[in-house]
Amino acid sequence: MVTRKLIGFAVLPLLAACASAPPPTDRMATAESAVRAAREVGSDQVPQAQLLVKLAQEQIDLAKKSSADGDNDKASALLARATADAELGLAMAREQAAKSSAQKGEQPSQVPPSAAPQSQN
Repeated sequence: MVTRKLIGFAVLPLLAACASAPPPTDRMATAESAVRAAREVGSDQVPQAQLLVKLAQEQIDLAKKSSADGDNDKASALLARATADAELGLAMAREQAAKSSAQKGEQPSQVPPSAAPQSQN
């Protein structure tokens, strides 16, 4: 009787280790969407954002491999990181776009009045 309990306690962790989380399809879609959004906003024009988006894509690729190998927990963690990196790249690209837009809008008003052409009558 005691032997059966000991065997049961020894086998239980092994069975739990074999049970895997379901494939992280929602996280995969979220991560891929974040990468796509960052690219559409212009992350390729901002070096730090470009690096983050590239890293996110690499993590997505690793997550696909991990999921195919049955390690859905690892895939889920990689996808969470990929989403965070891609969203940060997206924020950086948006910030740069806003700065560029603001500078373009401010340039005409930055001309000092003394430098403005004056009409001669």
